[in-house]
Amino acid sequence: MTERLVVIGADAAGMSAASQARRMRGPHDLEIIAFERSTWVSFSACGEPYFVGGFVPRIEDLIARTPAEFAARDIDVRIRHEVTAIDTAARRVAVRDLAGGRDLSVDYDVLLYAAGARPLRRAIAGADLAGVHELHTLDDALALRRLVDARPRTAVIVGGGYVGLEVAEAFMHEGIATTVVSSGPAVLRPQLDTDMGERVVAHMRGLGIAVQTETRIECLTGSDGRVTGVGCALDGDEAYFPADVVVLGLGSVPEVRLAEAAGIPLGESGAVWVDDHLRTRVPGVWAAGDCAEAVHRVSGQAVNYHLGTIANKQGRIAGINIGGGDEVFPGVLGTAITKICDLEVGRTGLTEATARDAGFDVIAETFDSTTTADYWPESEPMTMKVIADRASGRLLGAQIVGGAGAAKRIDAVAMALWNEMTVEAMVNVDLSYAPPFSSVWDPVLIAARKAADARKER
Repeated sequence: MTERLVVIGADAAGMSAASQARRMRGPHDLEIIAFERSTWVSFSACGEPYFVGGFVPRIEDLIARTPAEFAARDIDVRIRHEVTAIDTAARRVAVRDLAGGRDLSVDYDVLLYAAGARPLRRAIAGADLAGVHELHTLDDALALRRLVDARPRTAVIVGGGYVGLEVAEAFMHEGIATTVVSSGPAVLRPQLDTDMGERVVAHMRGLGIAVQTETRIECLTGSDGRVTGVGCALDGDEAYFPADVVVLGLGSVPEVRLAEAAGIPLGESGAVWVDDHLRTRVPGVWAAGDCAEAVHRVSGQAVNYHLGTIANKQGRIAGINIGGGDEVFPGVLGTAITKICDLEVGRTGLTEATARDAGFDVIAETFDSTTTADYWPESEPMTMKVIADRASGRLLGAQIVGGAGAAKRIDAVAMALWNEMTVEAMVNVDLSYAPPFSSVWDPVLIAARKAADARKER
């Protein structure tokens, strides 16, 4: 008898799972239907700022596969179909056909909840003015690109996360005078410790991007229905920044409202609780991606990261297990990388702050280095911070800020973290060397050596 898999959400996690389940089981054994409320499926959200900035010329370049391509693999993807309710007892979902104006009821044998994340919002007067945008879906990217094409002069980005800084680069590339407003003492919090985030702020200001830290948005002002500026609170005083366009990048939260209403339990992080096979606590229901919880491999704590790398991996493993396999999702480190113009940023594992919160006796060493041998003509400065446990010497995390060639070194640290190496063991790892790429002592090895030396000094 043919079983039916229903997938809620047809992006990274959902379609990775559907594709993997199809590899495991043919269409006569497993019918697969994926519902997506937007008009786009299987797209690169991480590429959206680069489309806005003109680095990626066509929106279609961000699409991995279309519904027609999935149909050729016997996966039925229905765009503009929103799942409005889940009945886990009857194993049935209620679906609204947004284009056709119809309500459907679809039974399932297995359900994958892959609803992703949604933008974090708070009540802000004037948020409905024309010229105010978020950047979450490809439709958002198209709307923002159209606005850029109209040649605005000034922009304000509210929020100093990955998306906000990448949009700042996009606007700078298009010649738009841009101000980034962050409520914290620096940017990229909590991904970076404040001391490393301050280095990013200083570099952005040097590039001509205004950055206002410790500043909270209070309202958006407008004229004739269009935004004209942003009113903020700054050190107890009021501040005003003119803007022809405003991008709200306040972060994101797991989209769990539908799951919660259906009685699917959430975890400590606020995302859907899953076991190491991506099963929820409800029989027949699985979850993966930005809406699902994960375990941090260093702290052991429940976390919820909104990263395409994690979503695709969770989706793949969920699909394998739905298809009859037996594979464990091993946890996450939160490894991430980005750039703001010529500045690269990488991070993995715990920050100094989160390591202390997790109960570790922390060693934190920060030092300046170069991306190549320092005499190489294209050498760029870089700063690296390494975090280790004083008692055991175990590596806990690292952060890198620097020029071209700096940030991808974070992958070497992530590999060491993944394998629970001590900083002493890292010191003698046989990393490559040639002057155009590194000094004899690569910064990763210097970081390990400095942390190991700090342990000896206790």
